[in-house]
Amino acid sequence: MMATLVVDGRDIAHVEHARSFRARSKGLLGRTGVATGLALEPASSVHTFGMDFAIDVAYVARSGRVLAVTTMVPGRLGLPRWRCRWILETEAGRMAEWGIRPGAVVSLS
Repeated sequence: MMATLVVDGRDIAHVEHARSFRARSKGLLGRTGVATGLALEPASSVHTFGMDFAIDVAYVARSGRVLAVTTMVPGRLGLPRWRCRWILETEAGRMAEWGIRPGAVVSLS
């Protein structure tokens, strides 16, 4: 399922929205890259085991406020974030391009 990513009131991109257990479990595994982004909901942590590329990860609270943004290289396990409701994953470097940083307000529509 696709959704529009909105950052601080601006439409930024169309991203995949994984809401089922199966879709969240698969995530970005088996891909060589990601065209835009992948939103995992609900989620509070991610891993990069079995991945071939680094990703940017934004941890988002129920209110839509970004709690943290980090870059994860392949083979890592991210720690769960308290108050995190959903996670946005994309290729490394794209969060900065989109203006996603801690404190930004993001939503999916």
